[in-house]
Amino acid sequence: MIIYGTAILAACHLLGVYIGDALGSLIGVKANVGGVGIAMMMLIAVRVYLHKRGLMPDTTEAGVGFWAAMYIPVVVAMAAQQNVVAALKGGPVALIAALGAVILCACVIALINRTGPKNQDSTWQVGTVADET
Repeated sequence: MIIYGTAILAACHLLGVYIGDALGSLIGVKANVGGVGIAMMMLIAVRVYLHKRGLMPDTTEAGVGFWAAMYIPVVVAMAAQQNVVAALKGGPVALIAALGAVILCACVIALINRTGPKNQDSTWQVGTVADET
């Protein structure tokens, strides 16, 4: 059922918010640090895990897919509430976090490019094994 996809999202969101709050406390910021991003990464991981094991019916995957598509509007709405000027005046934590995010994204993109198809004409194939001819 589609509602199961929403239940998976809710569990990931609650855990992500908890981890984001704990991370904020660890670095000395009285705010949630990346809770929504952590939740969406967990949602992707759970979806892939369940899909590979055949435990996610199509209707449940539709529910997860809907919320995954809503990720960008949610992040934009949350970012609109942040005060960037106050964060930059508060210390170098915001700059360090931004640089860390850029470096991490660059490394992940490089890793994805290295593990993807080697020639330009091939495409990603999910759940199939290429014929050896």
